Amino acid sequence: MTWTQNYNPLGNALLSTLVAATPIVVLLGSIAFFRIRAHFSALLGLSVAMAVALWVCQMPLTSTLASAAYGAAYGLFPIGWIVLNLIFLYRLTVDQGLFPALGASLAKLAPDPRIQVILVAYCFGAFLEGAAGFGTPVAVTAAILISLGFRPLQASGLALIANTAPVAFGSIGTPIIAISTVTGLDLLKLSAMVGRQLPVFSLLVPFWVVCAFGGWRALIGVWPAALTAGLGFAIPQFLVSNFHGPWLVDLVSSLCSMGALAGLLMVWRPREQWSLAAAPRPVAEPSKPEFSHMAIVRAWVPWLILTSMIFIWGIPQVRDFLNGETVASGGQKHLQPWAAFSRVELAVPKLHQMVQRVLPVAPPNAPPEKALFVVNWLSATGTGILIAAILASLAMRLSIGQFFRCYGQTILRLRLSLLTIATMLALGYVTKYSGTDAILGLALAKTGVLYPFFGTMLGWLGVALTGSDTASNVLFGSLQKITAEQTGLSPILMCAANSTGGVMGKMVDPQSIVVASTATGWFGQEGPILRYVFLHSVALAALVGLLVFLQAKVPPFISMVVR
Repeated sequence: MTWTQNYNPLGNALLSTLVAATPIVVLLGSIAFFRIRAHFSALLGLSVAMAVALWVCQMPLTSTLASAAYGAAYGLFPIGWIVLNLIFLYRLTVDQGLFPALGASLAKLAPDPRIQVILVAYCFGAFLEGAAGFGTPVAVTAAILISLGFRPLQASGLALIANTAPVAFGSIGTPIIAISTVTGLDLLKLSAMVGRQLPVFSLLVPFWVVCAFGGWRALIGVWPAALTAGLGFAIPQFLVSNFHGPWLVDLVSSLCSMGALAGLLMVWRPREQWSLAAAPRPVAEPSKPEFSHMAIVRAWVPWLILTSMIFIWGIPQVRDFLNGETVASGGQKHLQPWAAFSRVELAVPKLHQMVQRVLPVAPPNAPPEKALFVVNWLSATGTGILIAAILASLAMRLSIGQFFRCYGQTILRLRLSLLTIATMLALGYVTKYSGTDAILGLALAKTGVLYPFFGTMLGWLGVALTGSDTASNVLFGSLQKITAEQTGLSPILMCAANSTGGVMGKMVDPQSIVVASTATGWFGQEGPILRYVFLHSVALAALVGLLVFLQAKVPPFISMVVR
């Protein structure tokens, strides 16, 4: 029997909205203000979310438990699988003493930490976001920043702030593809519209992240580097998204940005070099100990292998092949013998097609919500990372015993982080299937002439809740389309705004914060990280909302809207 969601369960829109927000307030408040450990905060938030689902929304007990289990399983696979293998590779390089050489090579290319933030967190992080997503860029760039001498809070916060502009086109354009699928809107038009919003912030973020590191004084000395990296990313982002599509936007843009910044550094250096204490020091001051050319090559090999594997695993044709699907010349897919075990879809009992979304969140006659747990263990990004770790261990000439001993130690080290990620996703899935997320979304949608602004903030809220721009687009895509049509706005504009606004929520979603604290070895310190990035996230999301409002209401910005 199908259970129908109720978007005003208490008969009062304001009261229903306040109750629906309770789990999120409890979760974020306990982390940020009461300094409760993340895994306890997540369990507390999950308990409140399940109580609201059961007693306020009247969701069946079996479906509530099933949605929590579904979210927890998704948290462990594929997200936890990515984090585990990524941190394992990182630990291998640390145990072999390779990270100091890696840091030294980056310091030699960009000795100033302000430029290191741009190069590593922004440029290289964007490449990883385009190829893999799902926490990969934050984990890798935060770990590299730690190797360069950044403090854990700095490394975590700066990696999170920098990982914003590329998110909408992350994982080979998955978020844009998802919202196109959900809404039925033209994929290329959505790609073009996002490409007319995000480049403004792609140009802004390098400046912003340097200011977050050292203030305005830090930016004055390296603004040419910030401008070069920003333009090197923003211009290709606009061109590729508008004239090709969403698939290669981040990969092309990040490579152009890295190339442009490297070219600038060949002919320009800041007049004074900063230390990690954010105080200027003479450029001629003796640097860290020199490493041999071979030591630097050995330090980079694991990360080059990782980048290659992530790129290969992100290619749609490779992913289909690993899933046991090949495309014939006529466009039809054929299953290969290994398809039966390489990709398995499991319908979640008591949940799959047993929850019905209704107007105005879903269109009329919408099918019941699916709940399929996909075990694509071979094509999962985490598997590609594990293979990269295996190849890297061979290159480092590790014994089998060293390999498995390090893997076991990594699992032990990450046990609470994996529990936290699983619990966070369980909370997100309970809110999704109980309809409390839609209650919050409808509250933002009832803002009249200011809807373009608050509709953008809805995308921010979606990513803050789910940890994924893709999930936010699936969650609120239909609502954005329906509300836009009812208010006379362009559905293309508002659905694109959901994704564009969502990217700024990426830095405050608890899942990403846990990944950052884990990658930097700063376990249990999620509260300080959240406080570090929260105002940055809200401010940037508000600026996106302002741009969307201008595009919806004010000439000549209206001419930017894709029809």
